[in-house]
Amino acid sequence: MHYHCFLPNLMANRDLAIGVIFLTQTVVGILGNVSLLCHYIILYFTQSRLRCTDLILKHLIVANFLALFCKGVPQTMAAFGWKNFLSDFGCKLCFFLHRVGRGVSIGSICVLSVFQVITISHRNSRWAELKVKAPNYIVPSISLFWILQVLVNVIFPIFVTGKLSNKNMTNHKDFLYCSSIVHDKTSDSLYAALLSVPDVFCLGLMLWASSTMVFVLYRHKQRVQHLRRANISRRSSPESRATKTILLLMSTFAFFYAVACIFQVPLSVLNNPDWLLVNLTAIMAVCFPTVSPFLLMHGDSSVSRPCFAWIRNIKSPNLMRNR
Repeated sequence: MHYHCFLPNLMANRDLAIGVIFLTQTVVGILGNVSLLCHYIILYFTQSRLRCTDLILKHLIVANFLALFCKGVPQTMAAFGWKNFLSDFGCKLCFFLHRVGRGVSIGSICVLSVFQVITISHRNSRWAELKVKAPNYIVPSISLFWILQVLVNVIFPIFVTGKLSNKNMTNHKDFLYCSSIVHDKTSDSLYAALLSVPDVFCLGLMLWASSTMVFVLYRHKQRVQHLRRANISRRSSPESRATKTILLLMSTFAFFYAVACIFQVPLSVLNNPDWLLVNLTAIMAVCFPTVSPFLLMHGDSSVSRPCFAWIRNIKSPNLMRNR
């Protein structure tokens, strides 16, 4: 008797805890990305010339918004008990936009890392000729990732359906607020391989870029150690600070991506995944969009915090101009 009374309370507390986690992630992530977006909007109207990396980061912010609104918000509502709020079209659209945002996120970081390698390369290196041409390839590269992710994930909505759908689904996988139709293992494996091709390509480029940047930073540190002047040895160059920020962003993304993949494997194989597995996979999917804007703010001293201005005292009214 006591056990049956205790079990519903335990499940309610469990759902409440997960709901608070999703709500915190979503609210903090939205505030952070809005703050960063406001920074770039202000720069657009106040600065005559912006950095080339700012355009890449704008696309990363848009991808973060897609992940937060299409994954964080539905998961929060489902955790608090609203599980039948999306129609069949709403489920398809949410899953599709989240997949596109996730792909553009990894693509943006890939372009950002490759562009930074070209930027910090030595004048006598083989990348010297690309330094002038590299900014012209940013927009086509980012646009290519958007188009590629739309095309790759366009069949993804076929596998997703709403719980309120009138379709007769005898074999489906429950994702709390939506469901996924289970097909044969061969089709699922081929589709998973298709989806992983762009990710593997981007991760390979990121691995190469990160190793190259670490090598360049090491050589720069060795040269600085031979300098006697304290004002040079104590302060790192803007290129070095930007490179360290991008390395931190890449390593953070790689960590959350690896953990999410570990959870995604059993989620894809099991026909009836556990409640905890579904929620942990979703939490990992929202972690990077939540953390990334704060990593950029911390690593870039020129980034102001217009949405958090009441938290700290602004030391200089011309902070935005000292870029």
